[in-house]
Amino acid sequence: MQKSGGARAFQNARLQKKLMKQADAVIAAAANAYGQGRYAETEALCREILKALPDHVDAMHLLGMCAHDGRRLDEARELLERVIALDPRLHDAHNNLATVHFDLGNYEEARRCQERAIALKPNFAVAITNLGNTLMHMGLYEQALEMHERAIKIKPDYADALCNRGMVEIVLRQITRAKESFDRALLFQPRHAEAIVGSGMVSIELRHHAEAAAKFAMALAIKPGAPRILAQRGRLSYELQRLPEALADFEAALAISPKLELALRGKAQTCLLMGKTAQAMAAAAALIEQSPRSEMGHALMGFAYSNQGDMEAAIQNLDRALALRPDYEDAIRGKIFLLDYLAEADFAVQQAVRTSWWDAIGSKIPQRTLSKRPLDPDKQIVVGYVAAEFRQHSAGLTLLPIMRHHDHANFKIICYYSWPGADEYTAMFKSLADVWVDAWGLSDDELADRIEADKVDILIDVSGHTTGNRLQVFARKPAPIQATGFGHATGTGMQTMDYVLADPVFIPPSVRHLFPEKIQDLPCLITMEPVLDLPPSELPMLRNGYVTFGVFNRIYKISDQAISVWSRLMRELPGSKIILKHGLLDDSLLRDSLVARFVAQGIAEENITCLGVTSRHDHLLAFDKVDISLDTFPQNGGISTWESLYAGVPVVAKLGNGASSRAGASIVAGAGLGDWVAEDDEGYIEIARKFASQPALLAKLRADLPAKIAASPGGNVEIYTRELEAGYRKFWRDYCAAAAERGDAAVSGTDASGGS
Repeated sequence: MQKSGGARAFQNARLQKKLMKQADAVIAAAANAYGQGRYAETEALCREILKALPDHVDAMHLLGMCAHDGRRLDEARELLERVIALDPRLHDAHNNLATVHFDLGNYEEARRCQERAIALKPNFAVAITNLGNTLMHMGLYEQALEMHERAIKIKPDYADALCNRGMVEIVLRQITRAKESFDRALLFQPRHAEAIVGSGMVSIELRHHAEAAAKFAMALAIKPGAPRILAQRGRLSYELQRLPEALADFEAALAISPKLELALRGKAQTCLLMGKTAQAMAAAAALIEQSPRSEMGHALMGFAYSNQGDMEAAIQNLDRALALRPDYEDAIRGKIFLLDYLAEADFAVQQAVRTSWWDAIGSKIPQRTLSKRPLDPDKQIVVGYVAAEFRQHSAGLTLLPIMRHHDHANFKIICYYSWPGADEYTAMFKSLADVWVDAWGLSDDELADRIEADKVDILIDVSGHTTGNRLQVFARKPAPIQATGFGHATGTGMQTMDYVLADPVFIPPSVRHLFPEKIQDLPCLITMEPVLDLPPSELPMLRNGYVTFGVFNRIYKISDQAISVWSRLMRELPGSKIILKHGLLDDSLLRDSLVARFVAQGIAEENITCLGVTSRHDHLLAFDKVDISLDTFPQNGGISTWESLYAGVPVVAKLGNGASSRAGASIVAGAGLGDWVAEDDEGYIEIARKFASQPALLAKLRADLPAKIAASPGGNVEIYTRELEAGYRKFWRDYCAAAAERGDAAVSGTDASGGS
């Protein structure tokens, strides 16, 4: 006999009730397994429930969380969306769906879900601090901070919110406050891995690298293989210039979390320094793909283009980054550096972007109030050099001969070395200093404190806006007189920088009003440690029967305009060849790209030779294959120009519109070869063609150049140093006179030379 519909419904209801009762016990076991990290067991139990009860909200929710933890993000999203469809008022589900969207890089969706969770439960501290994280990734830092503060107000011992607040404070450069936030989080939860990592990040900012390494090791002991911690350890290795270790950590992090922003950024930065431009570009593209508003992605793409020599595309990408974040310091500094490579970027354009760095960054840093000191115009002056270049580096090579010839009776020399590595040149610099300070591990405030304690009278910036600079220390004005020179002497745009060391060719009088600094003229822009161990070489043209040009310069200085001029020159001199030498030419992508640019101008590939990395000695010996060197433009050579001259190979130079496009002319003229300096492209070609047609004259010049350099004001390093010291003495006397007028002299006190 068939059962009635009412009886079937009653029986089904009893069955559902029985299943629900059984499900309650199973879901409790599943929740317990999940809490203990037994995710496979949790999933099996949840699927058992859902097989019997397909719409069981708690089982579906927990299964979604397991999918998230297993990085199956699309599956997690689908499950949590079904949970919300079944129970739209489940605030936890909205918050957890937001976490999935966050990990997918869907920040707008994450924000919408978090705001819905908070609307359902206004005191939902977890969702509130998570919303703060989302807002931080959207670049809304002040709003993010507000959310974390709100969560902490609801729950004062909430370690996650304290840690999250610290992360925003790091971004906002509130380092002391960030340290306090992480310390407080760890007070409530000593094994909070993220807070330990945050504390390590503070240590990196303060340049306390050993502390940072210990903290990352501690965090990895708690969460082995965690991608964010691996990426932070990679960042530390990158800061310490341990590039293979850095790349290994970034790639390990990306293997687990392919879209992790910090790891993609770190991989791009590291690959750029390692000459792996294609990999750097791919990492930057991945950043932009997942977040089109990623200022880091656009900036890194810009730097990758600059490695390829495409400066216009590089600057376009940096401008995109700055449109998204106008105070993005890396992008401003990158633009400062790259504008030097554009012919149309004249002194006004170059100084405007330096001023933008000052307005956005430097001017926000409080300046020191220095104690009064005795004002003796003739005393031993304490000179402090702040440099990342006390090593084998082009700027170091310009400074080393000056250090050798300083008059220590009249000048006390303190070197503040701000780079993690050391080499044989570092040892030489150290031996020539009266006081040596390893400043790499000192924060900006700590270094400023040390400079003040050393009673430095004249503080010299060697790095300008290049990598490793400490311009934020100079913004604090820890010394009464500050000057910039040697490394990137194109001006800083800083109101706290008093002087630029240059010369009338490099910075002509007609544009000096554009600089906030005063210009102190030297015999030429830079000098160089004499090269005395090179054997004389025969002019290659005499044995080859054709002229060989050389460009031993960074390949990203090789502009399309320069290639056009060089190619025209080579076409007008049948049989001529060119040798290009730079470390990045070991990268086949860059080498082939550069050669193709010449081929496009009608130069046969067999007339182009590319040389990569060698020792410096072998680099100098390679000039014996070159008859005439061609200076790059608009960005000129510096040390490479001096090296060519010392090897007996004259350099054709051309005057440009900005400081960096006049460096070659400054050096060539300073070495006594004013007739090798052209005003324009036509003059440049004519000089090269004229001397290439006179091999006897060229051979004599090759033999005479070392003696000619030694007799020149730019090449005679002892004369050069005396001129520099005369400038330092003038700085000090002018300062003493002005301070006396203001009444700033100390009535009594110890000798102003001070120091330790």
